[in-house]
Formats: sequence, C-alpha cells, structure tokens
Amino acid sequence: MNARSLALVAVLISASTITADSSAAPPKVIRAVPDNGDVGVAPSTKEIRITFDQDMSEGFSVVGGGDEFPEMLDRPKWENKRTVSVRVKLQPNHPYQLSINNPRFQNFKSVAGEPAEPYPISFRTGDANTPADKSEGKSASNGSTEKENRRAYNLLRTAIRNNYSYRDRLGIDWQKLLQSKEETLVAAKTPIEFAQIAGTLLAKAEDKHIWFKVGDETIPSFVRPAVPNANFKLLPTLVPNWKQHSKQVASGRWDDGIAYLFIGTWDSSDPNHRKTILEALDGMKSTPMLVIDVRGNGGGAEPLAQEVAGCFVRQPSVYGKDVHRDLKSASGFGPVNERRLEPNPNHAHFTDRVAVLTGPVVMSSCESFLLMMKQDPSAVLVGAKSQGSSGNPKPFDLKNGVTVYLPSWKDLTVEGKELEGVGITPDIEVKAVPADFAAVDPVLEAALKYLRSDSK
Repeated sequence: MNARSLALVAVLISASTITADSSAAPPKVIRAVPDNGDVGVAPSTKEIRITFDQDMSEGFSVVGGGDEFPEMLDRPKWENKRTVSVRVKLQPNHPYQLSINNPRFQNFKSVAGEPAEPYPISFRTGDANTPADKSEGKSASNGSTEKENRRAYNLLRTAIRNNYSYRDRLGIDWQKLLQSKEETLVAAKTPIEFAQIAGTLLAKAEDKHIWFKVGDETIPSFVRPAVPNANFKLLPTLVPNWKQHSKQVASGRWDDGIAYLFIGTWDSSDPNHRKTILEALDGMKSTPMLVIDVRGNGGGAEPLAQEVAGCFVRQPSVYGKDVHRDLKSASGFGPVNERRLEPNPNHAHFTDRVAVLTGPVVMSSCESFLLMMKQDPSAVLVGAKSQGSSGNPKPFDLKNGVTVYLPSWKDLTVEGKELEGVGITPDIEVKAVPADFAAVDPVLEAALKYLRSDSK
C-alpha cells in the first residue's frame, strides 16, 4: 500500500459504530504539533500529533490530497484515548495542508459517537538544516529584509487601526497583540513566512474575511470549516427527477409539482453560471411551489443573488444596510447605506410559497440572499442559523510582497442590527446532527411538510 493510498484509508476508515448522541458536546482539538500557521517546521519532523479535549473512539479522518498533503507512512496510531499520531515524511521549504475531520468525513468521534469539530492545519517547513527543536519561526529562504518587514508591520498596524471595520467587535487589544509578534514578523525571511505569522496572529479576530496574498498564493487567517446541515451526495437520490445543470446548479421536481433548485455559489466569475441559474429558474415558472437549497453556498457576487431574489418580489424593498469605515466621522463610520432589492422584469416571477433551505455553511453574500428572500411574504427560511460573516474585504499592500485583505464595512439588517458573528435565524428551525443525514434529509423534509400544509 503506497503513501497516497494510506491517506485515503485515513479518511475512510472508522472503528466506531456508535450512533451520535446529539446531547454530547463535540470534541475539539486542543493541541496540534505542528499546528495551524506554524512556519519553519523542521523537515526532519517524523509525525503529526493531535490531542483532543475528551476521550475518543478509534476512528479517524485525516483529510486532504494533492502535493500539499503530507506523505503518510502508516495509518494513524492512537497513543491514548485523546492523542493520535500520524507518521509522515516532509520535504524542506514546502507548504502543507490537512484537516482533522471536515464537513464530509467525520470519523474522529468521541466515545459517545459525536464527531469532532473540523480542525484545519496549514504549516510550512523550513530548509533542510532547520533543527527540530527550533522549528517555530524562520525559513532560511531569502526574500524579505528587516527594513521591508518593519515597514510592512507598521502598514499592517495602521490598516487594522484605520480600515478594519470589525476591529472592536471582540474587544481585542490590537496594539498589545501585534507587539507580541513584532520582532518575529520583522525577522521573517520571506513574504510567505511573514504572511503565515500575521495570519495566525489575526486569527484572534475570528473573521473569515481576513486573508493574505503572496503572489498567487492565498494564506488564510481564521479557518474554521462549518459542518453543513446536509448530505450533498445523498440529495440526488432524495429529490425526484434530479437534473445536474452544472457543478453548482441542480434541479428536481416531485410528482405533486413542487420544484427544487440547488444553487451552490453566487460566484459570477463564470458568466455561464448566471445563465444556468436563471434558465433553470425560468423552467420552473409553472411550478405551484419551490424549494431553493443554498445550504452549501458560501457567497460570491451579491448582484447575482439580487437577480434571483428579484424573481420573488413585486415591489422594490430595502433588504439590508451597511456602514463603511470613515476616519473623518466622529463614529469612525460613514452614513448608513440602504441596499435595495428590485423586481426582476426579465425572468419568471413566482408568487406561490417558497422554502429556502439554509444552514451554518451559508455566509457573506448568501446571507444577503436570505435577507432578500425575507422580503417575499410567501417565502420561509428552513434549517439552521447562518454563519454571520460578511466583510466586503479590501486589499492593502504591505510593500514587502504581502497584501492583506481586511473587511471594510459592517453588514446590518433592515433594523440596523449587526450580522457579524450573529447570523440569520430561520423561520422554521430544524435541529439535527450530521448522523441524521445518513439516509434522509430532515431539513428538506421540514420544507416539504410546510409547503404541503394547508396553512400559510
């Protein structure tokens, strides 16, 4: 069995057959070596060690693939009930990525059968001479000078102070936090190393709309994958007359005429995506009722979401508000801007009941879509609360080969309430754990029950 086959085994094998107990707290990773954001990791490192906060069963899901997935030399081994080790072979000066569980593979479970929260790990090795006991901090590759990094550090500090819209949300002492890694950042030998250290530091903000770019490489800051309230592989077997229009768009129809539309993203970089969505929607104009499934949609272009939502309203309406950073204002923010939804006169218009399936994966522009659909009195949101993450990030060049992206606005509801870290609560809440989606879809069932009910 080769190393890549072992990686697949690590994902698929689970020794646990215990049914998940929805009352049990999900396990969490409390320590990883190497950990997410580590740089200059010694290439001679022989294993990755993961420790959980509670006793675990013997299953495992070490998830990843491709060139940045560590070469595994053997199956993961449980050293005790809370710590697992994975023997690996690492290359020098190389980025690595893996995840302990992910939304699809969740075989790391507690003894009660509760899947562990996904824990992504991204690290970078140093050169071949990096000693194992000094594997935190510096790559030996050339690329950045202390002078450049000092300027970049000051520019980053200024950008957070003046431009980061959510800087005060968690009460972080940014001056103290940045100063804690000032010398480490200044000593970074490459732009990648600087971005890795800064990204790990800024993860304290718990903001998915902060990231760094070095050339074509994106270095995330806060990474916490949400577990979807859906089993996307099962959906084609649950929705009759399933038709896959594209990778991100699918449709179906039940015998009583209820139609189904899956929209996986609002990304408009591919012009065919917009056309595919709207053509599929036009094909449903005779349907008595409709299910729109966006449980896997993490956002994209808000104007595309507006086009679709515009097929469900007859009058213009305000669906959301926002405020942008403005240093000239006493509050630090400019005037409140209203975002309006206009009816779409160019495509089919729906007046019957609509159920929009939502959940914890939904964020950013897709949360705006939820707010748009709430303007349709015939529409209900079904599922679980969305993430509460929308930042309209803007780039800031740090002049050392690194660009940081920081949120520039505060996203607000029509009532003026902040959405960041809060999310949107559905009208019909469906409480379910991943195990509940093994053979059925409780969220889809709840939506169909509502649409088929006599009361509105």
